[in-house]
Amino acid sequence: MKLLLDSQILLWAAGHSSRLSAEARKYIDDQGNELFFSAASLWEVVIKSGLGRDDFRVDARVLRRGLLDNGYGELPVVSDHVVAIDSLPAIHRDPFDRILVAQATVEGITLLTTDSLVGKYPGPIRIV
Repeated sequence: MKLLLDSQILLWAAGHSSRLSAEARKYIDDQGNELFFSAASLWEVVIKSGLGRDDFRVDARVLRRGLLDNGYGELPVVSDHVVAIDSLPAIHRDPFDRILVAQATVEGITLLTTDSLVGKYPGPIRIV
């Protein structure tokens, strides 16, 4: 299964794995799954780290390199993803979560998230 990890799960998987739920760990550790991160998640890390958010204090370059070195695929943001946001219901206001939902939908990749609000979107989303 192809899995797109949301920003929070990426950060936990990269540095605070004890914060991952058992279900999230199961998906991440399953060698049969292909793991992806979005360029939008790195963008979110850079912005929120720059704003001083303690939960986003990480060097995005180091995070990216670590993800790539550990076999994660990188999913760029392309225009198909951006225009797909227009068809999403107004469930969540966070632009980073909305682009992740759009990417998962357009690409047919399951989005793993801890956010129950994101889980209300139609499409390939699993709350873990």
